[in-house]
Amino acid sequence: MNILIIENEIYLAQKVVSRILDDGHSCDFVEMPNNNLTKDYDMVLLSTSLPSEMVKKTIQKYKNSIIILLVSYISDETVTEPINEGAKDYIMKPFIMDELIRKIYHYKECRQMKQELATLKTYVEFLLEEIDTTGVNISHSLPMLVETNSQRCTDKLAFEISKSLKLPIRFIALDSPTWQKELSTITNKEVVYLTDYHSLKKSAKDNVCIAIEHKNCIISSLEKEVDFPFPKIEFMRPDMFMLNNNIMTINDYVKMMVMSFQSKYPDTELSKKLGISRKSLWEKRKKLGIEKKK
Repeated sequence: MNILIIENEIYLAQKVVSRILDDGHSCDFVEMPNNNLTKDYDMVLLSTSLPSEMVKKTIQKYKNSIIILLVSYISDETVTEPINEGAKDYIMKPFIMDELIRKIYHYKECRQMKQELATLKTYVEFLLEEIDTTGVNISHSLPMLVETNSQRCTDKLAFEISKSLKLPIRFIALDSPTWQKELSTITNKEVVYLTDYHSLKKSAKDNVCIAIEHKNCIISSLEKEVDFPFPKIEFMRPDMFMLNNNIMTINDYVKMMVMSFQSKYPDTELSKKLGISRKSLWEKRKKLGIEKKK
């Protein structure tokens, strides 16, 4: 990490600098804030022994950095107000150096996790962007089963329900060897998304239904489920892949490919990619009821 220390107690600052450098971080030290510092710092260790207005301006300047206050005593001026301005934490002088290093690594890990979560969220939204849930009735109470031909359809619903309920989402694959243990630990403080329900035997399905009663669960199945005791909805996308173990017929495959790519390729090129003539493609459209998009 790139760390800036602003501390007018020189002896303390030198000890901190030495330890931070020993830990492999880069470090700059100044007694007072100045305009000559133009670097971007991951973290700022800021003494509140400085005038309060100077502390406030420094926090504003480094608002995108992690700011830890070095305080001699606790008061509204030295702790409460700086934290309200944007500082993350404080440590009391004199402090054990290991405690400061622990805080540095704690906030470093927090920042990394936030960045990773933001990246994953953006990527998931990108993957599910084309799934349109408009018109899908998700007003049923949970638990709820979604019968679909594509796992991605239920993925989109699960994330939307989690967001609407303002609860974290937890994922359990029912084809994993640990699903029973994981299922025994679920609570109502989360939305639990269960996949691969269709892969279970009837006795296992019965056990799942007992475990999820009165729980915030969304269950996905790639097959029709006859005896499911809770609300069910159907969310089918004929233009998407069937991801279960069933083998698709040639006609189903052609229909899916045409619906998926007809907006991207003209019929002449699409028929070549399918290995059939343009006339055969026209006949397939007529036979399978595939409407040509204009």
